[in-house]
Amino acid sequence: MSKIYGGGCACGAIRYETSSEPIFENHCQCHDCQKRSGTGHGSYLTFGRRADMAITGEAKTWRLAGDSGNEKVHAFCPTCGTPVYLTFAAMPDLIAVHASSLDDPGQFNPRVVTYSIRGHAWDTMDPVLQKFERMPG
Repeated sequence: MSKIYGGGCACGAIRYETSSEPIFENHCQCHDCQKRSGTGHGSYLTFGRRADMAITGEAKTWRLAGDSGNEKVHAFCPTCGTPVYLTFAAMPDLIAVHASSLDDPGQFNPRVVTYSIRGHAWDTMDPVLQKFERMPG
């Protein structure tokens, strides 16, 4: 039996669901994640096949180049403003969901911290997590 990863925005207008397993789970301390989250990092589960993610509702999007220079497309609910997922122009098959948007946030199992070079002393990460100054190759 497959595990289901499901979640959505705060008001319920946008929902997602997949039975795929995440290929990457991380805390990201890049400037973009800090500004968007209003804290020291963002937390994500990345899935390798966007086509396997069922999404209902109409998200609004905005784009920017991340610290890596690659364009990210951020999707959020136009009603409640909750950030729900993001995609990557250079890797269109990938989709990442915000860990806090999961129906069961306990499903999030971070493995690494990315962009630790941008981290703040007041945003303490689990010391057992592997840290990368930027995004690993």
